[in-house]
Amino acid sequence: MQVCCLEMTSKRKLIGRLVPCRCFRGEEEIVSVLDYSHCGLQQVPKEVFNFERTLEELYLDANQIEELPKQLFNCQALRKLSIPDNDLSSLPTSIASLVNLRELDISKNGIQDFPENIKCCKCLTIIEASVNPVSKLPDGFTQLLNLTQLYLNDAFLEFLPANFGRLVKLRILELRENHLKTLPKSMHKLTQLERLDLGNNEFSELPEVLEQIQNLKELWMDNNSLQVLPGSIGKLKQLVYLDVSKNRIETVDLDISGCEGLEDLLLSSNMLQQLPDSIGLLKRLTTLKVDDNQLTILPNAIGNLSLLEEFDCSCNELESLPSTIGYLHNLRTLAVDENFLPELPREIGSCKNVTVMSLRSNKLEFLPDEIGQMQKLRVLNLSDNRLKNLPFTFTKLKELAALWLSDNQSKALIPLQTEAHPETKQRVLTNYMFPLTFPDLHFHIDIFCSDSQFQTDVFRFPFSH
Repeated sequence: MQVCCLEMTSKRKLIGRLVPCRCFRGEEEIVSVLDYSHCGLQQVPKEVFNFERTLEELYLDANQIEELPKQLFNCQALRKLSIPDNDLSSLPTSIASLVNLRELDISKNGIQDFPENIKCCKCLTIIEASVNPVSKLPDGFTQLLNLTQLYLNDAFLEFLPANFGRLVKLRILELRENHLKTLPKSMHKLTQLERLDLGNNEFSELPEVLEQIQNLKELWMDNNSLQVLPGSIGKLKQLVYLDVSKNRIETVDLDISGCEGLEDLLLSSNMLQQLPDSIGLLKRLTTLKVDDNQLTILPNAIGNLSLLEEFDCSCNELESLPSTIGYLHNLRTLAVDENFLPELPREIGSCKNVTVMSLRSNKLEFLPDEIGQMQKLRVLNLSDNRLKNLPFTFTKLKELAALWLSDNQSKALIPLQTEAHPETKQRVLTNYMFPLTFPDLHFHIDIFCSDSQFQTDVFRFPFSH
């Protein structure tokens, strides 16, 4: 049976068991789950102790409890103890009595350390202790040999115990927002580790031990002080997700190509001036973000990323895009804002699956007719460029729902007019946001309607100066 102090919380389904009370037989009610979340409690309710022999899950989330009573630790059948977002300042040594505890959530409290005898909770598989001022882990912590998930984000850790590698069953380790500079060499034993989050720490180089954690699939090293992405990263053959954004990386080693399973590569906000050609060997890449760097050119090998769906190279110093970009047939989102592009390659038209393209704040003076082949385009940002008109092939973009020509534009779609170019005599599209270049001409107005279809030859009147 499960008992809640108020309404049952909707965020989880708690499974309880109820055996009807048969007082004439001397039998008692069996309660296995109690939920007192969000009850404004300042202490653990005494009725909890009535079920110390049967209680398996206890939820005390989001209260104002300052300490845990000793009697709570007589609940030796307890398998899950959840007390996040309270006012605890310590974890009592009595916790050693909970020999069947499997999950412990003490996040968002004021706990400064773990007692040494937490090692007695040998059944623990998950510990969530994020957002506590924990400055170090006791050696006894490394005797929790069944631990599979450990969350210690936003704490005060400066180092991990030397024998941290004893936790060989760890699959998820999150240590974001600490003060770590190194990792213990023993971590090479963490052969089952799949996710490692070291973002927002103080690493100046990629820890050498990482190359030995062969089954790692997700690695966060963002917001550190890395200057190089070394070739050793290429030894992580199983790596699927890599975030090294917001560092000081100037060089990406050629051997990054060894990460043959990589699908997401985030290199945003670094100091890169170029990308290695070997990046084109990351055949499974679907997301590539290199925005906010100092890139002046993109390698032609970019065109080999045939599965790429999202590419962001905004806020760089690019003066051109390689023609090979036309080989990115699976591309859905392309962002090239704040560069120095005077034109786009005609091959851009081959990116026929792009739905969102942003080219804001470049030096574009014209767009190629081939852009009309990108018929799945729904959002196109061309604001802050030097365009005088748009190619008439824009009339083929039937799915276009937003066309931004100015940062001050009040509507997502605005009327466009058909004009004849004075030199080429070809039809082009323009409106009042473009420079005045074709005086004394008559024209038709082509209007983007609410259903994103073009209507032509609606009005005809002389151009007024």
